[in-house]
Amino acid sequence: MEAAVKTDLLIKLKSLISGLGASFVGFSNVQDSLPDKLKQYPYAITFGIRLSNAIIDEIEDKPTFTYFNHYRSVNTMIDQIALRTLLIIQENGYKAYSIASSQSIPTSSIPYSGVFPHKTGAVLSGLGWIGKNGLFIHKYFGSRVRLGTILTDMELPIENPILESKCSSCNRGVNACPAFALTGNEWKIGTERDYIVDAKACSDYMNRNFKHIGRGSVCGICISVCPCKML
Repeated sequence: MEAAVKTDLLIKLKSLISGLGASFVGFSNVQDSLPDKLKQYPYAITFGIRLSNAIIDEIEDKPTFTYFNHYRSVNTMIDQIALRTLLIIQENGYKAYSIASSQSIPTSSIPYSGVFPHKTGAVLSGLGWIGKNGLFIHKYFGSRVRLGTILTDMELPIENPILESKCSSCNRGVNACPAFALTGNEWKIGTERDYIVDAKACSDYMNRNFKHIGRGSVCGICISVCPCKML
């Protein structure tokens, strides 16, 4: 594809994603982080949606029914944006693969994980870092965001410095976690998930205690106490 045509397509994609409600978008090369079956899609488009401060602020020692509905609604929105973006890329002769907004694959080699972590693309896009609370922290919007990802073989512009964690001595999320799932360790690029969060402890606690609210799939306490609402 000629450079001018490709530039026009990138502008169209960013405009589409933003127009459908995304708060931010970034590009990265994730080939080294992909499982073998996905290496044919070496580039990632990462986008995110800011969550409602009013709804998050209601969370105290457990998720609310309103938060569970908000969580599902945002997930649906993310999946729709990813689908629309995928179709445009495909129509222009490239391959694309969307990652479900929230999905855990029981047969995954890494328990309690999906086919590809949204946070990996977000970090490699230079959009933010991983907090001590295990959340993605956007460099402007903080922790109150949810992420979407489209993988593609379309070459994307990659000029993104990897950001360092700015959590420093903050342990509010660590201390508030009722599942004791957070280690308090600080993230840096290449850090394994288990160094930051015990995903099994988190999942087991939600299933034991919040089944009546969100089918054991949401908590939100670490989001509500995180001081990174807007940076």
